[in-house]
Amino acid sequence: MSEELTQWLVEIRTLKQKLAEAQTERDAANESAANWRRLYTKEAEQRRTEAKLAQEQIETLKAQIAEQSSSVQNSDRPTTVEPITQKVGQPGNVQELQAKLQQIIIERDRLLQALKSEQANHAQTRRSLTSVIADTIDKMTKEKGKI
Repeated sequence: MSEELTQWLVEIRTLKQKLAEAQTERDAANESAANWRRLYTKEAEQRRTEAKLAQEQIETLKAQIAEQSSSVQNSDRPTTVEPITQKVGQPGNVQELQAKLQQIIIERDRLLQALKSEQANHAQTRRSLTSVIADTIDKMTKEKGKI
């Protein structure tokens, strides 16, 4: 009888130890999931801030372009077509306009590429974090099922 009691006590101690280990693993998984959620939230906030700043910059540039075009339209309005032709037809002006246009196109292409890169990075980060969170939830579910 005492031998059975000793075996039961050993079994109870073993189960208590396993339970404590499972609780420790669960707590670690919960902490890890919380950490990943914080990182995801921080990353998402950063992306939103960057997008907002980029949108503000775009709006500022649009306003500048509109202001410049209106000031160009309001100043030096020739009354005949000939002065316009003379002004546009000058090689220096055309070359300057072409150079400016090239700069604008290069900048636009660079910004589009940067935007695509940021979108791809954000999507990858979201997939990675979602996967980690899902794995953590699965692990927690399994641990809960064992208890």
